[in-house]
Amino acid sequence: MPGNATFRHSNTSILSVTGLPAPEVRTSAEFDERIMDTLRRNRLVPGVLSRLVGVKERRWWPQDVHFTEAAAEAGRRAMVDAGIRPEQVGLMVNTSVSRDHLEPSTAVRVHDALGMPRSAMNFDVTNACLGFVNGMQIAAAMIDSGQIEYALVVNAETSRATQERTLARLEREDATADDVLQQLATLTLGSGAAAMVLGRTDQHPEGHRFVGGVSRAATEHHELCVGDFDRMTTDSVALQDAGIALSEALWADAREEFDWQDMDRYVIHQVSTVHTEQVCDRLGLDGAKVPRTFPRFGNLGPAAVPFTLAMEAPQLERGDRLLLMGIGSGLNACCAEIEW
Repeated sequence: MPGNATFRHSNTSILSVTGLPAPEVRTSAEFDERIMDTLRRNRLVPGVLSRLVGVKERRWWPQDVHFTEAAAEAGRRAMVDAGIRPEQVGLMVNTSVSRDHLEPSTAVRVHDALGMPRSAMNFDVTNACLGFVNGMQIAAAMIDSGQIEYALVVNAETSRATQERTLARLEREDATADDVLQQLATLTLGSGAAAMVLGRTDQHPEGHRFVGGVSRAATEHHELCVGDFDRMTTDSVALQDAGIALSEALWADAREEFDWQDMDRYVIHQVSTVHTEQVCDRLGLDGAKVPRTFPRFGNLGPAAVPFTLAMEAPQLERGDRLLLMGIGSGLNACCAEIEW
């Protein structure tokens, strides 16, 4: 399987997953109104975010709430739901793209806020929107090896500052049509948090088994979406085409090891209506089995997959087979199977 990595887990289950939406709603209609003069001056049609992309709303954290507080709260709820205490956790992985500085890690702030024990390893794993799934992989490998008994994977994203700066740039009289198109993806982002507790299957028969999965890279596309503390520029069409092609290649390779054609749910990364429909069409998936959170919450980055899983969890039944389908700018992709 050239260029591909297949993994299976022997003794890891998901014990809980939580999603925490930010409270302040910002509609796409509000964003359109902010940049209406620019849209009209450049003969661009308003409503692209809601009609074509499908993002009608996204959320922001209040000014006085730091995103790491949200990550900690999501983690706290996940531990309560799993019935474990902080001192039992051997690993805490933060997978947030959002950060205030380059060092120390964002994980240390969440670790401190949760009152985790000194024995609990903690670090950041960043891989664009694929980070949370990668964090699950690392945690499962350590649980399978017997190095730890419990792992907590957390994520919180904040889009407020980046979107405020983007809107301010696009409001300027010299803003061009290219400026709007290159930064449109930034306006689809949302703010939210998610967390997951993983533990040993042989100690938790009530858990949801983490079966394994397949990952694949296409790093020749690393310049299609580039973001820093101030702005994100995206070639949306090229990124989507490359992402779909990568997903198809992964899907074809995965057939050698997994049967994923008739899962009970496909929890895919939440980007847009067009992206979701293309994934379903190109991979032959039943769109009715794909829960969607992006219309109300936007693209939550690495939090999107676990957040969507948490929202869907009340409708799941014991024995359901789920496929987490993540893709991150760069490009990297991963599908991971869970037996609920």
